[in-house]
Amino acid sequence: MRGELPIRRPAVAGQFYPGDADTLRKMIQEYLDMATVPEDLEPVRAIIAPHAGYIYSGPTAGYAFKALAALPQKKWTVFLLGPAHRAYFRGVALGDYSAFRTPLGDAPIAVDRVAEMVARSPFYTHAPEAHAPEHCLEVEVPFLQMTLPDFRLVPMLFGDVDPREVAGELADHIGEDDLIVVSSDLSHFYPYAKARQLDHALLEALLAGDEMGVLRGEACGRAPIVTLMGIARRKGWSPHLLDYRNSGDTAGDKWQVVGYASVAYTD
Repeated sequence: MRGELPIRRPAVAGQFYPGDADTLRKMIQEYLDMATVPEDLEPVRAIIAPHAGYIYSGPTAGYAFKALAALPQKKWTVFLLGPAHRAYFRGVALGDYSAFRTPLGDAPIAVDRVAEMVARSPFYTHAPEAHAPEHCLEVEVPFLQMTLPDFRLVPMLFGDVDPREVAGELADHIGEDDLIVVSSDLSHFYPYAKARQLDHALLEALLAGDEMGVLRGEACGRAPIVTLMGIARRKGWSPHLLDYRNSGDTAGDKWQVVGYASVAYTD
């Protein structure tokens, strides 16, 4: 029998976002207050949000999470998908933890769902060496803690895997109490105008449901995005672009920028 699972401790608190709880809470609330979401937006089933340092991507992330904040208050299971930046592995690595810790507290893991997935399909594995230093899932958790009163996480890092096959496996197991959050930035380190051109091409493919167009585009989270697109196609969800900008619009120069978008999928 397995022992008690560890808590996944913050890797980038104090770097990508404030390590002090009050400062962090105030910063996120400001991003949420600045964001606007269409009043006629149908119930949200999934979002795509950026994962850079908050001073760069937080204003855009606020749009996606503001869309989640309008959901009914109940116990949600959040499938949190992102690309592994720091380790190579095959498949999708699920977080083998009891909770994700942030300065705002501990976000519990849906341990039962994680165990069920690993038992169900060879796509899923554990790669603690990938999860421990990874920022892309961690930076989304404080936003979730500020917008969803009650949730559990299924942390999913994508390695070498066909995202369309993962979509086919996962779609039937996403229920009415489940949400999907995909963590991805867009193009990296192009001049401002070139970045906008590349990012809009990818976003046009995403909004058109063109999975191969997204796979040909530039985004570190192409694989989890395409997994979400495949699930959305099977379930009849529709994408809505809520915000686009890049680091040249927020806190950086315009010579080498990183692109950010917030997208919501509705039922």
